[in-house]
Amino acid sequence: MGKRDESDEAYVVDLCNEVLGETALTQHKFDWLLGDPGAGGRQARLPVDAYWSGHQLVVEYRELQHDQPMPHFDKPDRLTISGVHRGEQRALYDARRDTEIPAHGLRLVVIRPTDLDADTRGRLRRNREADIAALSKILARDNDEDRVTDAFRTWLLTKDWAPVTPTDRWTDIEAVRGSQRLICEAKGRTGEKGIDADIAYGQLLRRMTSESPDIRYALVVPSSSVKAVERVPLHVRRLLRIDVYEVSDDNHVRQLPS
Repeated sequence: MGKRDESDEAYVVDLCNEVLGETALTQHKFDWLLGDPGAGGRQARLPVDAYWSGHQLVVEYRELQHDQPMPHFDKPDRLTISGVHRGEQRALYDARRDTEIPAHGLRLVVIRPTDLDADTRGRLRRNREADIAALSKILARDNDEDRVTDAFRTWLLTKDWAPVTPTDRWTDIEAVRGSQRLICEAKGRTGEKGIDADIAYGQLLRRMTSESPDIRYALVVPSSSVKAVERVPLHVRRLLRIDVYEVSDDNHVRQLPS
């Protein structure tokens, strides 16, 4: 086992895997996240600590050297290809990640030792129960539609669906499994359940640009909206290839009869 496998970063990523129900791609590199030009103008791709494609989520675990000067890490007497020492380059590249990752439609969560059970030197005590509780809150989304969307993405992964970048930028979730494709509209808790259900059906109708029988459509809603969604009769939903999925308050997913 290498040093990275034993690091606090690896420990945090493993706990995030448990919270999210998906295994991260670690040290993942995107074609659009690049460092400064080196000799000959070549730009290396910058890695991210962890990427969960099913959740469209990137996590960066930033230890103390990311936020305060540390000569041991910064090596101020050596200049990098950016023309600055390692500490300044690290700050530049962190800022680039902070800008580019959200700009490319991914959610970025930055986690620091102080967010978890750590000592004054920033080393994690590895209090698993407390750290999982903290990470569950940190990784939680800001509104109920995000909660419903994340729960459904996680469920899709357990059913061998692979979430992909939507063909239509307004689609909440799109996933493939073999020759099948699923195009989904998700809604969260709302005070206007009937109106929001009607809007969601209309949004799906606008995306029905293909006659392929391999494409199905999904309306994903919290338990509180199921009755409103069921106002469209089952035989109509069958004709339109629309499936309805319920996400309970504790994030369990079930498909309504179709």
